[in-house]
Parts: sequence; structure tokens; C-alpha cells
Amino acid sequence: MLALYVRDVRLGIRAGGGALVGILFFLAVVAVIPFGVGPDLNLLARIGPAILWIGALLASLLGLDRLFQADRDDGSLDLLIMAGERRMLALSVFVKCLAHWTASVLPLVVAAPLLGLFMNMEPLGIGAATLTLLFGTPAIAFIGAAGAAVAVSLPRGGLLVSVLVLPLVIPVLIFGVSASYGAVTEPDPFLPPFLLMTAMTLFFAVLGPVAAAAALRWSAD
Repeated sequence: MLALYVRDVRLGIRAGGGALVGILFFLAVVAVIPFGVGPDLNLLARIGPAILWIGALLASLLGLDRLFQADRDDGSLDLLIMAGERRMLALSVFVKCLAHWTASVLPLVVAAPLLGLFMNMEPLGIGAATLTLLFGTPAIAFIGAAGAAVAVSLPRGGLLVSVLVLPLVIPVLIFGVSASYGAVTEPDPFLPPFLLMTAMTLFFAVLGPVAAAAALRWSAD
């Protein structure tokens, strides 16, 4: 599993620019917001956590369609499906999700504090938004694995993956933004929405790989 993780991280970094493309897209989303809402620094600071979350969410969707595509093209996906039991396939999907998050989403979390400065956010707000992104964005990878598994056999399944995944990650977005606002806005709480978001990440860490494994087996049949 460690070898699979290292292999997928390397493929994720090399494929299509990997982390660089996601960071550039993230930067583009954040950079165009001031042109739309105007130069009001107080308004930018208030909506900053939501913009960071929306930008990270959209950037995270970019590479989901490639989660299983390379394995399908070289035949290793068929070997993974035929190699073992359903639990082993689900575990392999879990490792691939972690590798995808490390290669494509973790750089977005690292870049979030700098982009938060562009939005005139307070240091506490930047720290809260970065923390929620760190614990919330893995859920996007786990949910996206199920969508990518459904669309893996389709010739142009990238748009379908985004359509399938986006409604399911909205609750994670809501709780992540709520927790970020709660850190800097009284009397809104930080801990309850943060714990709910973390619980959703743990829930999808189990459900996502299992659903993706079932979809991969169905597509192979």
C-alpha cells in the first residue's frame, strides 16, 4: 500500500501539471473576486473564508476524473479489481484517495494563507480557514473517488464526475465556511461546525472507497 501511495503521488504531480494547475486555478478564482465585489476591504475580509473554500473546492474537482484513468489505460486497474477481496480493493481506493489529496489538494491548503492575505483576512480567520481546509478537503477526494469510479469507463467523464460530486460536497463546504466564520465572528461558535465537518470527512473516508470499489467492480463486469 505504501508503494501504491508513493506511485500515485508521483503520477499525480506529473499528470497535467498536477499541483501547479490546481494552485493557478485557485489563485485565479481568488484574484477575480475583488474585481466583482469592488475594492471594499471590509467586505473582502468578511467573504474571504467562503471564497477560499469555493476556490479550493473547484480546484479540487479538476483532477478527479484522472483518479483511476491512468490505471485503466495501463491495465493495472483490472489487476487491482481481480487481485483480492472487496475489502482489499476498497483499501486500495482509500490509499489512492490519500495520494490524490496529497498531490493535488494539499498544495491548495498550503497556499491558502497567502491567498487569505490577498482577501484582507485577519490572521485568526486565515488560520481557521486553513485548518478547516486541512480537515475538510479530504472528504472531497473520498466522495470524488465514487464519482470517478462511476465515470471511469466513459470516454469523456470529467464533467460527469463534477456533476456527481458537487452536490455531495456542499455540506462539507457549509460546515467549513461556518467554522471559519465562527473563529472571528461573535457569538458564532467554531468548534461545533468544525467537529461536524471532521465527522463528515471520517464518514466519507469509509463510505467513499467502499462505494468506489463497488462501482469499479460493476464497471469491470
